[in-house]
Amino acid sequence: MSRKQTIIRGTIILTITGFLSRFMGFFYRIFLSRTFGEEGVGLYQLIFPVYALCYSLTTAGIETAISRTVARKVSLGKEREAREFLLTGLSLSFFLACICMVAMQKNTAFIAATILGDERCIPLLTILSYTVPCSAIHSCICGYCYGLKQTSIPAAAQLVEQTTRIAGVWLLYRLLIQDQGNAPITIAVCGLVIGEFFSALYTTSILPGFLKGRSVLRGPRRRASPDLPAKRAFPSMTAGIFCRNLKELLPLSVPLTANRVLINLLQSIEAISIPGRLQRFGLGTSEALSLYGVLNGMALPCILFPSAVTSSISIMLMPTVAEIQAADDRHEMLDIIKKVTGACFTLGLFCCLIFLLFGSWIGVTLFGSRTAGKFILTLAWICPFLYTNSALSSIINGLGKTSSTLFVNTFSLLIRIAGVFYAIPRFGIQGYLWGLLVSQLAATLLSVWIICLNTRNIKKCTS
Repeated sequence: MSRKQTIIRGTIILTITGFLSRFMGFFYRIFLSRTFGEEGVGLYQLIFPVYALCYSLTTAGIETAISRTVARKVSLGKEREAREFLLTGLSLSFFLACICMVAMQKNTAFIAATILGDERCIPLLTILSYTVPCSAIHSCICGYCYGLKQTSIPAAAQLVEQTTRIAGVWLLYRLLIQDQGNAPITIAVCGLVIGEFFSALYTTSILPGFLKGRSVLRGPRRRASPDLPAKRAFPSMTAGIFCRNLKELLPLSVPLTANRVLINLLQSIEAISIPGRLQRFGLGTSEALSLYGVLNGMALPCILFPSAVTSSISIMLMPTVAEIQAADDRHEMLDIIKKVTGACFTLGLFCCLIFLLFGSWIGVTLFGSRTAGKFILTLAWICPFLYTNSALSSIINGLGKTSSTLFVNTFSLLIRIAGVFYAIPRFGIQGYLWGLLVSQLAATLLSVWIICLNTRNIKKCTS
């Protein structure tokens, strides 16, 4: 199977899985709101930034680094080293996750009262902490599979997580509550732990068979690595090998981790500041919060919905770029970059046209809000750049220039924050929308410039 066919196949699998998960999540949110009430769901949503920060610190950068490095090593015939790298990344991520778990449990009172502003989050944070080691395990294994461009295991893990989480919450509710009183939101948080645990259990149980060429999933059988014993899935690890891999892992993962953490922090600043700046523009507190709710709860989710396709493409693109870079084939590199980014940009243009034609109708019909329709009409113009940027970021990471990704994302977010603090007080919410457009355009131009600089040194193979 060619690289283009592999990308298409993997994208289709991940896209279908993504849409199915979103569909299940839609009805799950309805169940949560009816079962636990608006206040309970509010507490449930309040703790998610803490989880996102923990995930960014312990796993996100390492997962991406594993995917990129594994693709590169396997393309060079170094499958043993690829498996050693997986063990190194998994060990480091799990160790950091355990530290993070203990730190969360020791500081739940401080986090709940000082940062989140609600002491009712204390038991929720304690339960939530157990998800961090589990997410580290299955994320690293999924990163390894992405590096091999094998999407069946990550897709199945996503469905296992979603299904067991929903089933776990429903069973706990039926067994413990039985319609005899108000359901505590702790049940929903327990569902998160159940989902992450079973996803980790699934990936760890399926990985050895997958590595030895006996995957229980449908698909082509994989040969065991020629430099490993036939009955052994993992190579033996020594302290020297671990340290060598760690030296290779950290330069890639640290910028990616810093990128995710910085994005989370800047997005939090942005989210907190928008209602206040709208009040500076002259809106009342209730009106400002309502406008912000329409933007983030209605218009932006609608604009971001098609990005499930481009996100799937991006996951498959990064290991492919790393593989081509290892082969030192400039012709194929430029060919794959042009075709993938062209496809993402075309999808963005198509969605832009659809939103321009039907944005008002979508706002009124689906959300019952004319304001949402107006926001969709304005945000439609960011679609070509927004959908393309995810692919461009993957290309840059695939080239090993993770620090450049950090620079691009930081620069883009700073433009958005500047729009919040300087444009909103003068132009209202429209100023923020303009800031979003400028930030996405700037990110696109910067990414293209970085890619051009880093593809000049790749040789063009005679083949």
